[in-house]
Amino acid sequence: MSEKLATLKKDGDISTIILDDGKANVFSTKMSEDINMCLDEVPLESGCLIITGKEGMFSAGFDLKTIQGGDIKLIQEMTLTGFKLLSRIFSFPRPVIAACSGHGIALGTFLLCCCDYRIGIKGDFMLGANEMRTNMVIPPPILELIKFRVAQSHKYRAVLGAEMYSLSDGKDAGLIDEIVEPEDLLSAAMEKAKDLATMGHPSYSLTKELFIGEVHKKINDSIKELEKIK
Repeated sequence: MSEKLATLKKDGDISTIILDDGKANVFSTKMSEDINMCLDEVPLESGCLIITGKEGMFSAGFDLKTIQGGDIKLIQEMTLTGFKLLSRIFSFPRPVIAACSGHGIALGTFLLCCCDYRIGIKGDFMLGANEMRTNMVIPPPILELIKFRVAQSHKYRAVLGAEMYSLSDGKDAGLIDEIVEPEDLLSAAMEKAKDLATMGHPSYSLTKELFIGEVHKKINDSIKELEKIK
Protein backbone atom coordinates (compact mmCIF):
# COMPACT_ATOMS: atom_id res chain seq x y z
CA MET A 1 0.00 0.00 0.00
CA SER A 2 1.68 3.20 -1.15
CA GLU A 3 -1.10 5.73 -0.66
CA LYS A 4 -0.89 7.91 2.43
CA LEU A 5 -3.22 7.03 5.29
CA ALA A 6 -2.69 10.41 6.93
CA THR A 7 -2.31 13.74 5.15
CA LEU A 8 -1.32 17.20 6.32
CA LYS A 9 -3.00 20.47 5.38
CA LYS A 10 -1.93 23.94 6.49
CA ASP A 11 -3.93 27.13 6.81
CA GLY A 12 -1.65 29.88 8.06
CA ASP A 13 -0.25 28.67 11.37
CA ILE A 14 -2.95 25.98 11.78
CA SER A 15 -1.92 22.44 10.77
CA THR A 16 -4.52 19.69 10.24
CA ILE A 17 -3.73 15.98 10.08
CA ILE A 18 -6.51 13.98 8.41
CA LEU A 19 -6.72 10.23 9.04
CA ASP A 20 -8.35 8.26 6.23
CA ASP A 21 -7.56 4.65 5.34
CA GLY A 22 -10.87 4.34 3.51
CA LYS A 23 -12.28 2.06 6.21
CA ALA A 24 -12.06 2.21 10.02
CA ASN A 25 -8.91 4.34 10.36
CA VAL A 26 -7.11 1.56 12.20
CA PHE A 27 -3.68 2.15 13.66
CA SER A 28 -1.60 -0.13 11.51
CA THR A 29 2.16 0.41 11.54
CA LYS A 30 1.80 2.37 8.30
CA MET A 31 -0.91 4.63 9.73
CA SER A 32 1.33 5.51 12.69
CA GLU A 33 4.31 6.06 10.38
CA ASP A 34 2.29 8.32 8.09
CA ILE A 35 1.06 10.39 11.05
CA ASN A 36 4.64 10.71 12.30
CA MET A 37 5.70 11.97 8.87
CA CYS A 38 2.96 14.61 9.05
CA LEU A 39 4.04 15.61 12.56
CA ASP A 40 7.59 16.13 11.29
CA GLU A 41 6.24 19.03 9.22
CA VAL A 42 4.20 20.71 11.96
CA PRO A 43 5.86 23.76 13.58
CA LEU A 44 6.95 23.25 17.19
CA GLU A 45 7.20 26.89 18.21
CA SER A 46 4.01 28.42 16.83
CA GLY A 47 0.46 27.66 15.75
CA CYS A 48 -1.87 24.82 16.65
CA LEU A 49 -2.47 21.26 15.46
CA ILE A 50 -5.84 19.66 14.61
CA ILE A 51 -6.23 15.89 14.22
CA THR A 52 -9.39 14.59 12.56
CA GLY A 53 -10.70 11.49 10.80
CA LYS A 54 -12.99 10.60 7.92
CA GLU A 55 -16.73 11.18 8.03
CA GLY A 56 -18.27 8.92 10.68
CA MET A 57 -14.95 7.47 11.87
CA PHE A 58 -12.20 9.00 13.97
CA SER A 59 -10.42 5.67 14.62
CA ALA A 60 -11.40 2.13 15.58
CA GLY A 61 -8.06 1.37 17.25
CA PHE A 62 -5.27 -1.05 16.36
CA ASP A 63 -5.51 -3.19 13.23
CA LEU A 64 -7.27 -6.35 14.41
CA LYS A 65 -6.20 -8.22 11.27
CA THR A 66 -2.59 -7.87 12.35
CA ILE A 67 -3.42 -9.02 15.88
CA GLN A 68 -5.49 -11.96 14.67
CA GLY A 69 -2.73 -12.91 12.21
CA GLY A 70 -0.62 -14.04 15.15
CA ASP A 71 2.76 -12.80 13.87
CA ILE A 72 4.35 -11.63 17.13
CA LYS A 73 6.98 -9.45 15.43
CA LEU A 74 4.35 -7.61 13.39
CA ILE A 75 2.11 -7.19 16.43
CA GLN A 76 4.98 -5.81 18.52
CA GLU A 77 6.02 -3.45 15.73
CA MET A 78 2.46 -2.14 15.32
CA THR A 79 1.76 -1.68 19.02
CA LEU A 80 5.09 -0.10 19.93
CA THR A 81 4.90 2.27 16.97
CA GLY A 82 1.38 3.21 18.07
CA PHE A 83 2.38 3.73 21.70
CA LYS A 84 5.33 5.94 20.73
CA LEU A 85 3.08 7.98 18.44
CA LEU A 86 0.59 8.59 21.25
CA SER A 87 3.43 9.63 23.54
CA ARG A 88 4.61 12.11 20.89
CA ILE A 89 1.13 13.61 20.45
CA PHE A 90 0.52 13.72 24.21
CA SER A 91 3.71 15.75 24.70
CA PHE A 92 3.48 17.82 21.52
CA PRO A 93 4.80 21.29 22.39
CA ARG A 94 1.92 23.19 20.75
CA PRO A 95 -1.82 22.87 21.46
CA VAL A 96 -3.45 19.81 19.90
CA ILE A 97 -7.17 19.68 19.08
CA ALA A 98 -9.05 16.48 18.25
CA ALA A 99 -11.92 16.98 15.81
CA CYS A 100 -13.63 13.65 16.51
CA SER A 101 -15.52 12.97 13.29
CA GLY A 102 -17.29 9.79 14.42
CA HIS A 103 -16.53 6.60 16.33
CA GLY A 104 -13.42 6.60 18.52
CA ILE A 105 -12.90 3.08 19.85
CA ALA A 106 -9.97 1.65 21.85
CA LEU A 107 -6.86 3.43 20.53
CA GLY A 108 -9.20 6.01 18.99
CA THR A 109 -10.29 6.89 22.53
CA PHE A 110 -6.68 6.89 23.74
CA LEU A 111 -5.80 9.30 20.94
CA LEU A 112 -8.48 11.64 22.28
CA CYS A 113 -6.82 11.36 25.69
CA CYS A 114 -3.61 12.72 24.13
CA CYS A 115 -5.19 15.89 22.80
CA ASP A 116 -5.49 19.15 24.71
CA TYR A 117 -9.02 19.94 23.53
CA ARG A 118 -11.53 17.47 22.05
CA ILE A 119 -14.54 18.40 19.90
CA GLY A 120 -17.09 15.72 19.05
CA ILE A 121 -20.27 15.59 17.00
CA LYS A 122 -23.90 14.76 17.61
CA GLY A 123 -25.10 11.40 16.27
CA ASP A 124 -24.95 7.67 16.86
CA PHE A 125 -21.21 7.48 17.43
CA MET A 126 -19.41 5.74 20.27
CA LEU A 127 -16.29 6.20 22.36
CA GLY A 128 -14.66 3.85 24.80
CA ALA A 129 -11.95 1.43 25.80
CA ASN A 130 -13.56 -1.91 24.97
CA GLU A 131 -10.53 -4.09 25.78
CA MET A 132 -12.18 -5.86 28.74
CA ARG A 133 -14.99 -6.99 26.44
CA THR A 134 -12.57 -8.35 23.85
CA ASN A 135 -10.41 -10.18 26.43
CA MET A 136 -7.43 -7.88 25.96
CA VAL A 137 -5.20 -6.31 28.60
CA ILE A 138 -4.81 -2.53 28.42
CA PRO A 139 -1.01 -2.04 28.35
CA PRO A 140 0.55 0.43 30.82
CA PRO A 141 1.44 3.14 28.24
CA ILE A 142 -2.17 3.73 27.26
CA LEU A 143 -3.64 2.81 30.64
CA GLU A 144 -1.72 5.79 32.05
CA LEU A 145 -3.30 8.04 29.42
CA ILE A 146 -6.90 7.14 30.16
CA LYS A 147 -6.32 7.26 33.92
CA PHE A 148 -4.94 10.77 33.49
CA ARG A 149 -7.77 12.14 31.36
CA VAL A 150 -10.96 10.33 32.29
CA ALA A 151 -13.13 11.90 35.01
CA GLN A 152 -12.61 10.45 38.50
CA SER A 153 -16.24 9.30 38.74
CA HIS A 154 -15.87 7.32 35.50
CA LYS A 155 -12.46 5.66 36.00
CA TYR A 156 -13.75 2.20 36.91
CA ARG A 157 -16.65 2.40 34.45
CA ALA A 158 -14.45 3.51 31.56
CA VAL A 159 -11.55 1.13 32.18
CA LEU A 160 -12.63 -2.02 34.05
CA GLY A 161 -16.28 -1.69 33.05
CA ALA A 162 -15.41 -1.09 29.39
CA GLU A 163 -18.33 1.30 29.19
CA MET A 164 -19.08 2.69 25.77
CA TYR A 165 -20.20 6.32 25.60
CA SER A 166 -21.98 8.38 23.03
CA LEU A 167 -19.87 11.38 22.08
CA SER A 168 -22.30 13.59 24.01
CA ASP A 169 -22.02 11.42 27.14
CA GLY A 170 -18.26 11.48 26.68
CA LYS A 171 -18.27 15.03 28.07
CA ASP A 172 -19.21 13.81 31.54
CA ALA A 173 -16.59 11.07 31.30
CA GLY A 174 -13.84 13.56 30.46
CA LEU A 175 -13.26 12.17 26.97
CA ILE A 176 -14.78 15.08 25.01
CA ASP A 177 -14.84 18.81 25.76
CA GLU A 178 -17.41 20.13 23.29
CA ILE A 179 -20.17 18.77 21.05
CA VAL A 180 -21.28 20.38 17.78
CA GLU A 181 -23.37 19.48 14.76
CA PRO A 182 -21.44 17.29 12.29
CA GLU A 183 -21.40 19.98 9.62
CA ASP A 184 -19.88 22.44 12.11
CA LEU A 185 -17.03 20.22 13.30
CA LEU A 186 -14.14 21.57 11.23
CA SER A 187 -15.19 25.21 11.55
CA ALA A 188 -15.47 24.79 15.34
CA ALA A 189 -12.05 23.12 15.44
CA MET A 190 -10.54 25.92 13.34
CA GLU A 191 -12.08 28.59 15.57
CA LYS A 192 -10.65 26.91 18.68
CA ALA A 193 -7.30 26.39 16.95
CA LYS A 194 -7.01 30.09 16.12
CA ASP A 195 -7.61 30.88 19.77
CA LEU A 196 -5.12 28.33 21.11
CA ALA A 197 -2.54 29.34 18.50
CA THR A 198 -2.16 32.60 20.43
CA MET A 199 -0.58 30.72 23.35
CA GLY A 200 2.94 32.00 23.88
CA HIS A 201 6.16 30.19 23.16
CA PRO A 202 8.01 28.79 25.05
CA SER A 203 5.65 29.38 27.99
CA TYR A 204 3.04 26.97 26.65
CA SER A 205 5.41 24.09 25.91
CA LEU A 206 7.29 24.49 29.20
CA THR A 207 4.08 24.56 31.26
CA LYS A 208 2.67 21.58 29.35
CA GLU A 209 5.87 19.65 29.99
CA LEU A 210 5.55 20.32 33.72
CA PHE A 211 1.82 19.57 33.76
CA ILE A 212 2.07 16.14 32.12
CA GLY A 213 5.64 15.31 33.18
CA GLU A 214 4.93 12.58 35.73
CA VAL A 215 2.46 10.72 33.52
CA HIS A 216 4.59 11.15 30.41
CA LYS A 217 7.57 9.61 32.19
CA LYS A 218 5.45 6.61 33.23
CA ILE A 219 4.30 6.18 29.64
CA ASN A 220 7.82 6.31 28.21
CA ASP A 221 9.24 4.05 30.94
CA SER A 222 6.51 1.51 30.14
CA ILE A 223 7.34 1.67 26.44
CA LYS A 224 11.02 1.04 27.20
CA GLU A 225 10.06 -2.04 29.24
CA LEU A 226 7.94 -3.36 26.39
CA GLU A 227 10.80 -2.85 23.96
CA LYS A 228 12.90 -5.26 26.05
CA ILE A 229 10.43 -8.07 25.41
CA LYS A 230 11.50 -10.15 22.43
